[in-house]
Amino acid sequence: MRRICFAAGQLAEVEQAPEPVPGPGQLLVRTEAIGAGVGLVRLLASAGERGEPVQPGGEVVGTVVALGPDVTGFQLGDRVGGVVFEDAFADLVVADPRLVSLVPSHVDAAAALALVRGGLIALSALRVGHFQHGQSVLVTAAASGTGHLAVQLARALGASRVIGVVGSADKTGFVRQCGADEVVTYAQPSWGDPVDVVLDGVGGEVVQRAVDSLAPFGRLVAFSAGGGSADVGSLLGNIKSVIGFTIGQLNRTQPELVERHRAELWELLAADRLRPRYTDLPLEQIAKAIELIAARANLGRVALRTT
Repeated sequence: MRRICFAAGQLAEVEQAPEPVPGPGQLLVRTEAIGAGVGLVRLLASAGERGEPVQPGGEVVGTVVALGPDVTGFQLGDRVGGVVFEDAFADLVVADPRLVSLVPSHVDAAAALALVRGGLIALSALRVGHFQHGQSVLVTAAASGTGHLAVQLARALGASRVIGVVGSADKTGFVRQCGADEVVTYAQPSWGDPVDVVLDGVGGEVVQRAVDSLAPFGRLVAFSAGGGSADVGSLLGNIKSVIGFTIGQLNRTQPELVERHRAELWELLAADRLRPRYTDLPLEQIAKAIELIAARANLGRVALRTT
């Protein structure tokens, strides 16, 4: 099988590798598409600084071709999507059944890839933020794989006003096409009128600006790995809230809720109320994908096709 070899943080050539064998409680999945994101870029950079080889994980969509002992709930031929924690960039990957779910057979692989994690995070973050029909929403990193879906979901679920925040003005048209009423850049001194809910996937200094953008009783849902902090005093007067969120914790503690969110995403996609945007490249062009992400030039998801 083909596999991307990452050595000491640097990208190597596509190599031929032995086919993996699923162990107890594992699935073997023949991939159709693999997601490349900012997490991969950061991992390669940090591994390069330490001089360590890495076998990064990522999101995948594909078909179950073998079952390890004691696997239940899946069968050969099932189409699945989800996350694997290592050696994701290959024709065949070993997956934990708890981290994948069924994918409709008719959905394009790259579109499905966009939804199985980015869409799930966006919808779950809206729900955790207690978003209600008629409220206003601001989304940071609005042109990203998760952000552009958050904009679409806010619009599809009845937001009165959707604002997208982007790094550069050349992304404005794309975010408006996704349903934003207003698009601003991080550099602008004002992000417009206060909103009821902010979804932040950036972190850092953006967190306090996001808090400042909330209306009274507003909620900020922070799901970025970039950290950041907020002045508690800025929350008190207008009874604002900051809610931390990770899809992993929700999946571990409320799997039935996550399944409902997945079902809702497929329904919205089938009804054409959700349109994942993506750039898809063949696996051999992973260097181009990484360059695109590192330059923050991607619009929507970046998918690597293996079939």
